[in-house]
Amino acid sequence: MAKSGKAEGGIVETIKTVFWALVIAGIFRTLFFQPFWIPSESMKDTLLIGDFLFVNKMAYGYSKYSCPFAMCPFEDRIFASEPERGDVVVFRHPVAGTDYIKRLIGLPGDTIQVKAGVVYINGVAAPQEPAGTFSEIYEPQGPMRNLPQCENGAVGAGGTCTKSRFIETLPEGQKHSVLNIRDGGPGDDTPLFTVPEGNYFFMGDNRDNSTDSRYDPRAGGVGMLPAEYLIGRADRVIFSSAGSRMLYFWTWRSDRFFKAIE
Repeated sequence: MAKSGKAEGGIVETIKTVFWALVIAGIFRTLFFQPFWIPSESMKDTLLIGDFLFVNKMAYGYSKYSCPFAMCPFEDRIFASEPERGDVVVFRHPVAGTDYIKRLIGLPGDTIQVKAGVVYINGVAAPQEPAGTFSEIYEPQGPMRNLPQCENGAVGAGGTCTKSRFIETLPEGQKHSVLNIRDGGPGDDTPLFTVPEGNYFFMGDNRDNSTDSRYDPRAGGVGMLPAEYLIGRADRVIFSSAGSRMLYFWTWRSDRFFKAIE
């Protein structure tokens, strides 16, 4: 009987330990840093498929979408801080309910328009300086086995897939790289957008392969994003793997470990 009692007591203590570990992990994830894995190529070459990062959830304050399953018991945002243009932001998609990551281009009250692939912010072009090409192997990428889109056409399996690379400068002087796959695509020439108060305009850095604020959310885009959907700022890649499984150590990209996101 004594041994049975000790065994039962050990099981209870284990359950308590696991429970409190989950509670602490949930609090940490909700209030401080949320893990995020990059599944698509919409932010290349700033972020690659297989990059793993932690999202700084303290950066913009908290809304109900800060909690898993949008369960935080409050409306709007508390302890709110405004994001800055150029931030790479994780947010909840207003229709799909999944988490997206894009770059903040338009602030409340801004006008945004894309003409011939160049972004105009309040009527002024954000200049793009040619910066060579971004090259990668044409092969399935990540667990979802996505194939990259190539500016140099159908290169075939194992071929070198390239995209033109530019350095874009935003009005405040922040610089980041953007990629071009094709000219004259549906997102290269847009209507004039006016960002409503309390909303933001986002774009992916891989401009021809990003469903973002240029497109209506009912058609898979993002549209104008209300502030309550902001989750946090992505500051640094912690780990990166080019393979279909994170444990495939021979596919790790050691040059991207702890890489700052610009």
